[in-house]
Amino acid sequence: MNYKINFNSTFANRGMGLENDINETNKYYNKYNIALIYKKPTPIRISKVDYKNMKITDGFFEAPSTLDYNGIYKGKYIEFDAKETKNKTSFPISNIHRHQIDYVRKLLEHQGIVFLIIRFSSLNKDYLLRGEDLISFLNLEDRKSIPIDYFKEKGYLLELRYAPRLDYLKIVDKYLL
Repeated sequence: MNYKINFNSTFANRGMGLENDINETNKYYNKYNIALIYKKPTPIRISKVDYKNMKITDGFFEAPSTLDYNGIYKGKYIEFDAKETKNKTSFPISNIHRHQIDYVRKLLEHQGIVFLIIRFSSLNKDYLLRGEDLISFLNLEDRKSIPIDYFKEKGYLLELRYAPRLDYLKIVDKYLL
């Protein structure tokens, strides 16, 4: 199944602040042999190239992406996604694709460590939400968004620091292992 990509989309760099923080954190984890966690590349088939300007102008997703990051930590498989919202009161569920939700369920069935890191950019707050709590909310609620209060109750507030930048493994150690 092919999914059309618009390389000129205004959303192309959405979430890059959070992604950069996570990438820096993962470099730190790797450098100090704490964990091996990497950003997964999205398989893309390029269909049009502007060779004069050296730009890819059109392409297709070869398959739906799963989650953004995966790896191994203390002998356990770990996978998570990073999402950002400017909303101050909730996180739109539409920001999580149906196939990603299904994939979270499968990871939980196989006892993988799975979670979301959500940045509320207008609030300067980052939360880790366990996959179990995401699925529980989706099973129990008929809402189009997850209220910030749910993140405050079920999620874990992450501190932005110098190094590691966003120490999410501290939460994994305490609550997910």
